Amino acid sequence: MKKILAFTAIRSEYDLLSSLYKLLNQEINIELKIIVSGAHLSHTYGYTVEDIENDKLDILARIETLIDSNSKSSRIKSASILFQSAIDIVSSYAPDLIIYGGDREEVIIASMIGGYLEIPTVHFFGGDHVKDSHIDNPIRHATSKLSSVHMVSTKEHYNRLLKMGEKKERIFHIGSIALDKFVNENIRSKDQIRTNFHIKKAFKSFAILIFHPIPKERNLSGEIFENILLELIKHKINTFVSYPNIDPGNKEIIKIIEKYKSNKNFIFYKSLPRNLFISIYKHSKLIIGNSSSGIMESASIPIPAINVGYRQTGRKSNENLIICKTERDDISKAIDKAFSKEFSRVVSNTRNIYGNGNSSKMAFELIKNNDFKELIFKNEDILEN
Repeated sequence: MKKILAFTAIRSEYDLLSSLYKLLNQEINIELKIIVSGAHLSHTYGYTVEDIENDKLDILARIETLIDSNSKSSRIKSASILFQSAIDIVSSYAPDLIIYGGDREEVIIASMIGGYLEIPTVHFFGGDHVKDSHIDNPIRHATSKLSSVHMVSTKEHYNRLLKMGEKKERIFHIGSIALDKFVNENIRSKDQIRTNFHIKKAFKSFAILIFHPIPKERNLSGEIFENILLELIKHKINTFVSYPNIDPGNKEIIKIIEKYKSNKNFIFYKSLPRNLFISIYKHSKLIIGNSSSGIMESASIPIPAINVGYRQTGRKSNENLIICKTERDDISKAIDKAFSKEFSRVVSNTRNIYGNGNSSKMAFELIKNNDFKELIFKNEDILEN
């Protein structure tokens, strides 16, 4: 019986790997357990541990780590709680493999624990690079150097890891596992979505807005978010609007949400069941904000995506993406372009460079058929590549 342990701390990251978790959980020769921490256990951010419970996955431990503060020190303090709390749990469980995905603090914690306890680790989404100044980018690269094996989304990511000194035997190009949910989920109709939210007249067509703060725009995050809302109102676009993530600057965004909470143009949500979220997404006529979803996932539908501001700068994007500045006039022009006939033709012909929605099965077969123990110790020299 192969024992596999996964780390997860926030809904967005959990959903990226949930299709793989389900496959692993169904395999008779694999025991999958999850360490749950961070925003998953916070009612402020939707108490999304319930998503994991609904997927019928076995939770090894629930570690309350989230310091719900707007300070720059809160995330690293939360990470220190996870680090200290998880070491003995992992050591006692003694998994054969640890898996994690993305670029938030829990992945570098999991990679360090795996390294020190001499347990092979698999990192998803390594080799990506963003120029938006966010700490997540160097965390991703540092995690790659600490990880045994990499499951990457694109050939560019594969090549970047090679240049970082990773051996090709460690790197598997499988496409983005985040896309699999668009293939696997059964989609609700627009009427079913409207019924779910008790909508009688509006939202016959709609968009989706996801906006998170970053350091370069932290003091302006509320203002930028409000600019987007005002332009959506001006263009008469009903919109499902996500609460922000836990990063510093989120409180300013939440204040704006409170200001517009009664506006009938918007439905604000902290978290949604995966099937409902994907249904809304696939029926949306636009995604706007600064989420990586607009960069990597929207082309799988396809719908136009507008990235507002500095977040996601430098990330490889699809043809359906429009990048704009944060002033209202820039956002307005981007919305107009998104719905133009010319750009609609571009969107309809877009093919997602990040994959085709079959990555979970590829990752599953690799994990099932390899123990990766020979890759635990990293003695290669970057100059050897």
